[in-house]
Amino acid sequence: MPGIRRSALAGALLVALAACTAEPSGAPAPASTSGGEPPAERVHVSLGDSYATGYRPAAAGGAQGSAEGFADLVAERSDLRLINLACSGATSAQLRAEPGCDPADRALDAPDPAGRTQLDAAVEALREHRGRVGLVTVVIGGNDLAPCAGAADPLACATRAVADVRANLAATLPVLREAAGDAPVVGLTYPDVFLGAWVNRAFPNGQDLARLSVSLFRDFFNNALKTEYEAVGAEFVDITAATGGYAPLTEVTDDPTYGRIPSSVARVCALTHFCRHSDVHPTPEGHEEIAAAVLEATGR
Repeated sequence: MPGIRRSALAGALLVALAACTAEPSGAPAPASTSGGEPPAERVHVSLGDSYATGYRPAAAGGAQGSAEGFADLVAERSDLRLINLACSGATSAQLRAEPGCDPADRALDAPDPAGRTQLDAAVEALREHRGRVGLVTVVIGGNDLAPCAGAADPLACATRAVADVRANLAATLPVLREAAGDAPVVGLTYPDVFLGAWVNRAFPNGQDLARLSVSLFRDFFNNALKTEYEAVGAEFVDITAATGGYAPLTEVTDDPTYGRIPSSVARVCALTHFCRHSDVHPTPEGHEEIAAAVLEATGR
């Protein structure tokens, strides 16, 4: 019947056409994306102070900023694009209340805050990238605590500083958490740099300060930070513990520069510039240790 023959011929032509336009055998088919667009880029939003900007002291032969800070390392190893809003020198109060950041105090390739506070800039970035935020990290409080190393009464100074940090975090973190949605938020503390006073001759009572610093970080400062971060469902990463800061000072080692000293002191001398330059910032090895702790805590 002519009608049947025409239908059969049309079907054969369709089969042949499909064979001509199909992918070659073994060739992968193009990835299917919504609207033909490539998958959206995921981001890591970083807030905080000079630990987050990757600051390196000039005395140690570095520039102010580097691409080797822990935030850069975490973003790179998590396949995330870093949006680094941190500002060197920031305190916990300035994080939420001081607009702008001098270009010299920003991370490399950091966006211009354009007169906004870090918190405001972070909220805007998080909302703009909602659904594409892979990680938020916060490291703050060190500049609140650092002046206490030279205070006449370090413990009284630290008590006031920790109270300020807690109050400022309590006002900051709920806003950040809401803007981040379901994205993981990670708060960090620091290596116990004051342990370096054990060998740093700039501190006449350095060994006393080092002894005091162990309980200050372990029982006071870090507990306060942990409480505030966990109150908003954020992960707290205890960098002091990760860098050996709680080890007994009776555990000693032979250090090539300082001789027989507590192992925790030798560790902080290797991970920060405090022992040699009285500078609290991490060495490249220190940033590696911090990044490793964050990656482990977030399962990356």
